[in-house]
Amino acid sequence: MTGAPSIVVRPPGDQRAGWFSHHGATGRHRLLVGDVDGTLAGYATSGPLRAKPASLHSVETTIHCHPAMTGRGLGTALYRRLLDDLATEDVHRAYAGVALPNDASERLHRRLGFRELGTYTEVGFKHGTWVDLRWYERPVP
Repeated sequence: MTGAPSIVVRPPGDQRAGWFSHHGATGRHRLLVGDVDGTLAGYATSGPLRAKPASLHSVETTIHCHPAMTGRGLGTALYRRLLDDLATEDVHRAYAGVALPNDASERLHRRLGFRELGTYTEVGFKHGTWVDLRWYERPVP
């Protein structure tokens, strides 16, 4: 890949349509899809932190890149674009949970201004094992 990856906003395929259905191209609930040479390589999303009215101005963010695309700047480009877009909305704070271990994701979050809040232990079950979830936050903008 040469140069910065292109970032386009487009609807997801049918396979994940239900999961992505509450995201859009504008507003607090966004979906950005990263294409590299026309191939889906990653995505960044924001969605409600909680379904309570008091949490309306906070979002939870998610970033995912295909393993073959890590280390190329795609995650950074997607996340920066997502945070820039959220800065134009009525968003006060962004929160992110990182499944551990994931040194690269933790470095990315810190580099983009997130600070560590704490860790939930054994909150998820992935690939046959219990995983911890470390929470981060940052102000928006």
